[in-house]
Amino acid sequence: MLKDDYHSAHRLRAGRWSATGQIYVVTTVTRDRARLFSDFDMARMLIGIMREDAARGSHQTLAFVLMPDHLHWLLQLQRGSLSELVGRVKSLSARRMGQSIWQDGFHDRALRREEDLRALARYIVTNPVRAGLVERVGQYPHWDAIWL
Repeated sequence: MLKDDYHSAHRLRAGRWSATGQIYVVTTVTRDRARLFSDFDMARMLIGIMREDAARGSHQTLAFVLMPDHLHWLLQLQRGSLSELVGRVKSLSARRMGQSIWQDGFHDRALRREEDLRALARYIVTNPVRAGLVERVGQYPHWDAIWL
């Protein structure tokens, strides 16, 4: 990691806190913006890992979209820290793929109670439409939301 990259990653972690029950929006990017998740099987592998982790009680996924080179994830933390959760999902997916696939760090934002979760979930899952990958959300295979 270059010196400037280290300081950027450190600044991303500065002030990060985790609270059980808190809802977060997380964005994480592949190394060098590689379009790894254009591969259907790789995308489904990562989604499977996220679902397995949720089944163990660490979090509840409210919405996500897995783009070819990044993930947007709306979740409610149920146990542990946000850094542990994201680190675990990234580590497991890298091991299953047999290579380092993620850029260091991630971006997160804790939501305020008054924010409209339904509107945020819609915004997240419509990313492929805005990116020009599909014309309608239903045409894109790598997203989910518990309600829209």
